[in-house]
Amino acid sequence: MAPLPRSFYDRDVVLVARELLGMVLMRRSPRGLTSGLIVETESYLADGDAACHASRGKTRSNRAMFGPPGRAYVYPIHSRYCLNAVTQPKGTASAVLIRAVEPLEGIELMQARRNRQKPRELTRGPGRLCEAFDIDRRLDHCDLTSPSRLWICRHPDGNLSDAEIETSKRIGVTSDHELPLRFLIRGN
Repeated sequence: MAPLPRSFYDRDVVLVARELLGMVLMRRSPRGLTSGLIVETESYLADGDAACHASRGKTRSNRAMFGPPGRAYVYPIHSRYCLNAVTQPKGTASAVLIRAVEPLEGIELMQARRNRQKPRELTRGPGRLCEAFDIDRRLDHCDLTSPSRLWICRHPDGNLSDAEIETSKRIGVTSDHELPLRFLIRGN
């Protein structure tokens, strides 16, 4: 499955976050291929968003957020990692956090990595997702537009309608948590 082009990411972060729903996250590792349907995302804005990691400027840790678009920004939190897709033109530090996927391929590999059997427990939440997909800082700056180690592609069933997408406040942040920048597939 062909990865999404760079032009997909080189747009408004909120639009990209909504349109990533229903796409497929792919991860190729030495142990095998894992994939999952993206079912939950959150936007982090370049301007006026205190919860965005780049709100205090560029650092060695967050420099992937500054582009180019279509790169992975992977950061550590609570002994785990979180995966973001960098959006907008190079130099504009915005990104979409991939919060959850519905497992599609490589479920046995995900179960072994997470030491869990129930599919619902494998990739619900950004830390669990990264553990199940073997995503860590080694994939920071990874080009999501190249089908090598980590990429995102279209699902064969096509795009979701607005009626299938739910919007809510972000969760797990202490600043600007009231902003309606969390998106999920309704009923998933």
